[in-house]
Amino acid sequence: MTLIEALKWRYATKKMNGQAVPQEKLDYILEAAKLAPSSSGLQPYKVFVISNQDLKEKIRAVSFDQSQVTDASHVLVWAAWDGYSLEKITTVFNRTTEERGIPAEAMDEYKARLWGMYEPLGQEWHANHAARQAYISFGLAIAAAAEQKVDATPMEGFIPAEVDKLLGLNELGLKSVLVLPLGYRDETGDWLVNLKKVRTPQDEFITEIK
Repeated sequence: MTLIEALKWRYATKKMNGQAVPQEKLDYILEAAKLAPSSSGLQPYKVFVISNQDLKEKIRAVSFDQSQVTDASHVLVWAAWDGYSLEKITTVFNRTTEERGIPAEAMDEYKARLWGMYEPLGQEWHANHAARQAYISFGLAIAAAAEQKVDATPMEGFIPAEVDKLLGLNELGLKSVLVLPLGYRDETGDWLVNLKKVRTPQDEFITEIK
């Protein structure tokens, strides 16, 4: 199945059947999320993988009672940095230079220039920018799930502050941004499963400038 075929197959699953997602499929989805591009390679987010049913029940309670949260095999939560700092950037760049086998100071000039741009923009800008990076990873995870014939439901419909409390994110300098239940569709209980996928026509969606 090609990527386009997989994307045509997927939809925002409204009812899941509780079937477990095999570990190798989950690992594939998470690897795609990890390999996503991010600005300056900072990856200013983490992914929490939740299979604990009690915790899923608590998340459902602050996610407008969406049943996919508890019927899913796993619930993934993207949590972005609540702000950039020179220390965080340095940690990432130090890992990069070490992995590439180049001197630690090789990225000092770029690091100084990057922090010089980011610092004056303030924490609200930082948090929003980090969240936008998380969306890129989130999108690739959805595509990877479709490739694996694993259903997924992209969710912004939850109360971030409450999820932050449940996962102890404030203490980690993180804020929940997106939730992605993974599992398998309930063919008989999902009102959306057989409805036609509708998207903007190509000639309206694409503008070519030559």
